[in-house]
Amino acid sequence: MRARNVYTRTTAVAAAAAAALALAAAPAGARTAEGSALQRDLDALRRTGVTGTWAEATAGRRTLTARSGVADLATGRPVPRNAHYRIGSTTKTYVAVVVLQLVAEGRIGLDDTVERWLPGVVAGNGNDGRKITVRQLLRHNSGLHDYILDQPMYKAAVTEGYRGFVRERFRTHRPEELVAMAMGHRPHWVPEGPDEQRWSYSNTNYILAGMIIERATGRDWKEEVRTRITGPLGLRRTAVPPDPRRFPGPHATAYQRFLDDDRLYDVTLTADAYADGGLVATTGEVGRFFRALMRGDLLPPAQMAEMKETVPMREPGGAGTSGGRYGLGLEWSPLTCGGGYWHHGGDSLGVSNRLGVAPDGRRSVVVAISTETLDEHTETTKDAAAARLIDRALCAPTGDRSS
Repeated sequence: MRARNVYTRTTAVAAAAAAALALAAAPAGARTAEGSALQRDLDALRRTGVTGTWAEATAGRRTLTARSGVADLATGRPVPRNAHYRIGSTTKTYVAVVVLQLVAEGRIGLDDTVERWLPGVVAGNGNDGRKITVRQLLRHNSGLHDYILDQPMYKAAVTEGYRGFVRERFRTHRPEELVAMAMGHRPHWVPEGPDEQRWSYSNTNYILAGMIIERATGRDWKEEVRTRITGPLGLRRTAVPPDPRRFPGPHATAYQRFLDDDRLYDVTLTADAYADGGLVATTGEVGRFFRALMRGDLLPPAQMAEMKETVPMREPGGAGTSGGRYGLGLEWSPLTCGGGYWHHGGDSLGVSNRLGVAPDGRRSVVVAISTETLDEHTETTKDAAAARLIDRALCAPTGDRSS
């Protein structure tokens, strides 16, 4: 949900190349989805105006993969089934798990203040780190302004389009610099106590969470994710790329349509390595992480329960999001068949990540979409199609969803 907040979902969508599905070797143990409901739903998602999209659905030991559209408009090559892509704000769930593991070890307290860990960092213009807790960072109850609206690359992309993006794409910032951008603004509110229920999505919260991880462990958040999560789970394709000018392969091109410009631009390469959205992964590995989390493989029961303590996702002055709720780096949404599922969406320039996992971890579906726009109607239509796919995959009575 990173770029969604950045752009407030305002844009004009990609005229997607109508590309036929090309079947290739699927990951080991997986079946391709030709003729299945999953494939039909993915084709419907592509028709909303995206160049390429791919998905992996797992139920028990059964895994189904599907893809639709192309990886590259110039060559027309099909989307690789094991494509790497930026998972955007889905990164926040990994960071929250690291924090909660440190809580379980007694090294961080959820009710510790930001000031305790980062003295003087959250201050000025009415911001007060003495009144914001670690829990409130992870659950977006802090009231802090979202720095990303002032981050040079995103700001240039919104105001100048592709030319501005290219100029700023490889500029990097220290976390303290990103937080300082937010401190230039007054907060939406200052929490009134530990049970603050007001909610507003802010990437600043997770920049601070990453800084607290480093202060508590002496290692940056990326290393802690590797040693605590991706290493033990064998997720070898989940990481922050070490060189922003090279993207791990195979991958699909990330295409972006900017305001007042009908063209699609390749925005795959960028220096995005921050704790609020810097990870690159594959649909298969995202699914494995979320299923492991729901099975209880990554957190003790007490911290898992804390993670699932949610508040309504309702921005100040706005409506809630279709019954959605937000916990500690984890979202909950209802299913049409009853009950609900856990997830965390992610958006970066040119790519979106959508997913759902059943509460028992036995079923999951992950969808990657390689086109982003700045058109509110297009993005809403795209998200609705992805949500229908996820709902149908998790509600299906069988794992193969074939008809």
